[in-house]
Amino acid sequence: MLCVVGVLNVGRRLSPQLAGFTKSDDQVQSKLELLWQMLSQNYLREDEMDEAAMVEQAYAGYVGALGDPYTSYYDKEQTQALLESFSGEYSGIGAGLSQHLETRVITITKVYEGQPADEAGMKVGDVLYQVDDHKITDEDLSEVVTWVKGKEGTTVDLYVRRDGEELKLTATRRKVEVQTVEYELKEDGIGYILITEFDSVTYEQFKNALEALEAQGMKGLVIDLRSNPGGSLDTVVDMLELILPKGRVVSMKDKDGRETEYQCDGRHEFTKPLVVLVNENSASASEIFAGAVKDYGIGKIVGMTTYGKGVVQKIFYLQDGSSIKITISEYFTPKGNSIDGIGVVPDVEVEYVKDEENPEADNQLDAALEEVRKEL
Repeated sequence: MLCVVGVLNVGRRLSPQLAGFTKSDDQVQSKLELLWQMLSQNYLREDEMDEAAMVEQAYAGYVGALGDPYTSYYDKEQTQALLESFSGEYSGIGAGLSQHLETRVITITKVYEGQPADEAGMKVGDVLYQVDDHKITDEDLSEVVTWVKGKEGTTVDLYVRRDGEELKLTATRRKVEVQTVEYELKEDGIGYILITEFDSVTYEQFKNALEALEAQGMKGLVIDLRSNPGGSLDTVVDMLELILPKGRVVSMKDKDGRETEYQCDGRHEFTKPLVVLVNENSASASEIFAGAVKDYGIGKIVGMTTYGKGVVQKIFYLQDGSSIKITISEYFTPKGNSIDGIGVVPDVEVEYVKDEENPEADNQLDAALEEVRKEL
């Protein structure tokens, strides 16, 4: 997802006339009241009716009727979660969780060093079965995550199963920065940087990774954007300024044809052999990154044709804490190419093939590393 952020202070009430309705506000309100009355009088489980939740669904349906998969309404809680996802920071324990689709079991997949989960003794592979007084049965992972997160400085009791034992771990929540960039120096002096998303914290992490690899004597570089869903426009533009020559980074055109350009001064152009690794799930900001590298010819694109999301969304915040994300423009690569519905086509196409005998094998990464070696 590629987003810019804005603020819109509007009231809670829908305005059908402004939205193009032919019916008056009174007609719409009267129909809603009639529907509520009919439901109240006839619905089998009247005691389960939640008018507030139904109204929220009405707002979501109103926006969703556009049929645009990227334009959405968010209630107050969803808006807060959205903000956290963009910032890359939250108050929690610093651990990654995953849930099995069938068994619904929640497993710890990552424990960040020096973070509350690590200090509490949590290990990768632990099975989380209770958070404070909340016993986990078949709840969605998203709900369990809300139990784990909380106000900075408060404690949370985490009950896990490990090697047949049941353990109680207590962690003190604090601000946690999501690690969106990982890096290492591989054989032949080839640097490797994995970017999982483009949050506000990603620029500094990427900059630090480049500097660390340079200090280690990096001779070439692979940047892995596979399955990266995108994120902040400002972040990806800032990151590209660390590698592109002077010129246009990306441009956007809105519904009125107004164009906005982002430029790079070229002071940090990356001149060593470079490969950007992508797949069919690399989207939005990932495609801006790959498209710019390809247009300037400073590196090769390896992998599969990307997702093809070439539109930009802006978030408008409402006074009650809810928000609406609206598709506001289409973006274009430095050469003026649109990738919406098309994607970025790789210079070297390599489809991922799983090695059943060696699950750690990665034929796409091997191909990317080989392309860099050819240029050393």
